[in-house]
Amino acid sequence: MQDENEFEQNSGNRSWWPSWRPTSMSLLKSAEAKILACIQNEVCSRFVTLPNQNRLWTLTVTNRTAHKSSSQVASCTPLVMVHGFGGGVGLWVQNLDALSRSRRVYAFDLLGFGRSSRPSFPTDPSLAEELFVSSIEQWRQTLGLERMILLGHSLGGYLAASYSIQHPERVAHLILVDPWGFPERPQPHTERSLSQGLEAKRPGPPRWVKAVASIFSLFNPLAIIRAAGPWGPGLVNRFRPDFKSRFEDLFDDDTMTEYLYHCNAQTPSGEVGFRAMSEFLGWAKRPMVQRVNLLAPSMPVTMLYGARSWVDSSTGNHVAALRGHSPTRVLLIDEASHHVYADQPEEFNHVVVNICNTVD
Repeated sequence: MQDENEFEQNSGNRSWWPSWRPTSMSLLKSAEAKILACIQNEVCSRFVTLPNQNRLWTLTVTNRTAHKSSSQVASCTPLVMVHGFGGGVGLWVQNLDALSRSRRVYAFDLLGFGRSSRPSFPTDPSLAEELFVSSIEQWRQTLGLERMILLGHSLGGYLAASYSIQHPERVAHLILVDPWGFPERPQPHTERSLSQGLEAKRPGPPRWVKAVASIFSLFNPLAIIRAAGPWGPGLVNRFRPDFKSRFEDLFDDDTMTEYLYHCNAQTPSGEVGFRAMSEFLGWAKRPMVQRVNLLAPSMPVTMLYGARSWVDSSTGNHVAALRGHSPTRVLLIDEASHHVYADQPEEFNHVVVNICNTVD
């Protein structure tokens, strides 16, 4: 416990305006604790120290009343969950109990996000990606996990795919939930031709939106939250009311938006890495669709999309075609947008449990 407190003190805001933003690692810790108190199963939370001394905040969830013996649960391939951009382990609160009924579940804050270490990230896209991926592998080695079912949401899906390409022997099944960064950015002439065809029914962003996006591309994506200072929490509440409604069965206050604020009002780190890997309007500089052929042919891949998500599920069909006879499934969850796991948690949990049951 002494180590954890020391880490909280040493990894807080190293900003020249510490009193300007009403946040700290301690406040993030408190917000997260309120969320994790809703989990019924046994939760072990700790920092996992990597060989380079970076630390990843990690949850291990096991079933208190498992019908299987502890040795049987331990022998099951564990499920490892990787959150998306700007998120943290607290966002899985509606999933961890259901998913840990028959196997151990691990969830960790990505390097540079949540309560994990926030080191400097390279500005080169391939080097930034490698720093993320190598931290996942070092985390796995430190915990001694031989194989895992690897699930990643959004940015976490992109990194999970990259990890699976590099370490195929460690991944029993790859689950990509509304993954970011897979499609190639349409070229201008392609955009024009599409706008003259069927896609004309879906208007693109107006010029002023593109202009604003161009300006904000010069900064880290969430810089506005930090620049807003004491108005930052209200800004998150105003622009992300969906997070409050997604978790209203658990909280009738601002618990989840406060958690999001404290996750992202800290000194940016993983955010810098994401910016290095992305370009105009959030396209990936190194689209994963160009590399899915490097996944092990025998590795099962499930791509899970929200039917109402802004992420185009047709990319999943493209990935399935590129993989040929390799086991690849594309599933849609009705009435779900990008945050599939929170929009329709029961259906999401059911689908993921069924996938996991094929691995044992």
